[in-house]
Amino acid sequence: MTTLRDWLRPGPQNPDPPLDPAARRALWIEITIVLLVTFGLSGLSSILSLLEAALAPEPLSDQTVALNTPRSSQEFIDLSRQLLGIVRLLAWSALGLYLLWRSGFGPRAVGLARPRAGRDLLPGLGLAALIGLPGLVFYLVARAAGLNLTVAPSILADHWWRLPVEVLWAIANSGAEEILVVAYLITRLRSLGWSENSSLLASALLRGSYHLYQGFGGGVGNVLMGLVFGRYWQRTARLWPLVIAHALIDTVAFVGYQALRGHVSWLP
Repeated sequence: MTTLRDWLRPGPQNPDPPLDPAARRALWIEITIVLLVTFGLSGLSSILSLLEAALAPEPLSDQTVALNTPRSSQEFIDLSRQLLGIVRLLAWSALGLYLLWRSGFGPRAVGLARPRAGRDLLPGLGLAALIGLPGLVFYLVARAAGLNLTVAPSILADHWWRLPVEVLWAIANSGAEEILVVAYLITRLRSLGWSENSSLLASALLRGSYHLYQGFGGGVGNVLMGLVFGRYWQRTARLWPLVIAHALIDTVAFVGYQALRGHVSWLP
């Protein structure tokens, strides 16, 4: 019977053969470029956003940050820009998968084999509940303590395409984050000889960094999510449950916020 202590340990791994200095240097260059193009740069930008919010005269909880926002006053242009943003995230996912594939780690090797209901959907639903419900409580507590901005997950105008676009954003966010921050980064750090715990921590800290624009609560909450998701992947080598869970959490946040806003007292 698997215990909690067992789950806190990384699963068995076959260490990659040591890299020569030139290969190590090339791999570090690749990781740096990928992160600067994607979530590493987002993390640096989020740190500046949090610093700016902390220096503002208003408390953090009195400031609002919106995730999905209109990108034009013209409906067609707004829709087009929304779709371009979604395509950009999908391209980030493709970049991570391509680089892994070029080095011998195909989609199956990183946990993206054909999805199965029993092995992927059900664990994905479980992870969504494990992270989503406590995450909402954590956000409300952090905001009440003045450690988080008020987060508006979606303020898109009520066009006919709002709902499908919100779902597409959720899927694109999920794919990009779980492929790059979990599968790509941890695999690459393994190749550099990092331990499972060290690579897990690096992945979780990266995830937390690019959510700091939401406040300290957003950063810490996403570090915890990164630790859970990263360890699950290390132990099971299944990425689909993470993608499913993340997409479900974001979909509920985006769609649920607009449905409940103004109708429940506990939602800012």
